[in-house]
Amino acid sequence: MANIKSKQKAILSNEKANARNTAIKSSVKTAIKKAKLASQAKDPKTVELTQKAHHEIDKAVSKGVLHQNNGARKASRLDAFIAKNK
Repeated sequence: MANIKSKQKAILSNEKANARNTAIKSSVKTAIKKAKLASQAKDPKTVELTQKAHHEIDKAVSKGVLHQNNGARKASRLDAFIAKNK
């Protein structure tokens, strides 16, 4: 642990941000996985799950967890996967 008070505070805030970012990234991955599995199973909820995945990706981009290009790539690849498995 650091000796300087401001660095101690910075370490704590970085840990909080890391936990928050990890949770958001996990929710994005889960939403994408659910949409892909629904598409493969020809589930009628595929459209709804795809929209939810897009919402999660957009939310992560707006919060700065994912870079804009990274979010666009994830959304594009998801759409391509869904179109291929229709």
